[in-house]
Amino acid sequence: MSRKTKEEIALIYQQMQDYICAGLEQGDGKGKFMEDRWDRADGGGGRTRIFQNGAIIEKGGVAFSAVHGPTPEKILNKLGLDQADFFATGVSIVLHPFSPMVPIIHMNIRYFEMENGVHWFGGGIDLTPHYIDPQDAKYFHQEVKKVCDQFDSEYYPKFKAWADDYFFIRHRNETRGIGGIFYDRLSGKSDTHFQQVLDFSLEIGRLFPRVYSYFMQKNSKIPFGAEEKAWQNLRRGRYVEFNLVWDAGTKFGLDTNGRTESILMSMPPQAEWTYMHEPKAGSDEQFTVDHLKKDIDWLTYQE
Repeated sequence: MSRKTKEEIALIYQQMQDYICAGLEQGDGKGKFMEDRWDRADGGGGRTRIFQNGAIIEKGGVAFSAVHGPTPEKILNKLGLDQADFFATGVSIVLHPFSPMVPIIHMNIRYFEMENGVHWFGGGIDLTPHYIDPQDAKYFHQEVKKVCDQFDSEYYPKFKAWADDYFFIRHRNETRGIGGIFYDRLSGKSDTHFQQVLDFSLEIGRLFPRVYSYFMQKNSKIPFGAEEKAWQNLRRGRYVEFNLVWDAGTKFGLDTNGRTESILMSMPPQAEWTYMHEPKAGSDEQFTVDHLKKDIDWLTYQE
């Protein structure tokens, strides 16, 4: 079995974008994606699909890109790479729901290759509830673990710990949400292993619309009021802080002269920053803050 070429991987990821968008439209039941095709001056381009004002999803994006060209000095230095042209392709998703009872979700699968043979896969999926529900967290982590276990029993514990460390808002000393998995620089040791890693990334892609449709249908019916909406906007603010200050994908996109609108599609439609906000003791908001921590085993968590 010969290894897939970078062009074949880009086409497969493009098809994954189609699959995910169709699943999300079906899950929302009202909204439709608008497509924005774009070209990158330095090489390549992409399709950014934006979802706005659906029945459940207020704003979201499913972006595909395949870009190439000379690797910027800043990227070479940061990743410790020798000078060579690069090729990068992937699908990146962030969804912001109307309801504060429905979580924010993010997924990314990507492939990076240089003309000198250096290559790797990266990606992950994580959940950012405005209100942490241990049963929802358990369901999400169970589904993610099932995908990981199809390929390697060490994937879930290793990539779960990596996500806890990666999706961490250091200046707040809190995690972005309940985590999930995150991995990077996963290279194929052989053609067969290369295919397995590619297949792993595709299974994460297929998981995405399935788990989010579950949360859309289950949680969008839970009542909420102005207090919950205000809390949602505060949590959205934390999401903005992570993406603009710490997220490596945002920095990579901007450092490679990527398309700013597509890179920043992950921003919520609105967010708030309230000075020195403190949740009420014993409240659901306080429970959430108390559980924005690394190393919680959501599979076995007991209240």
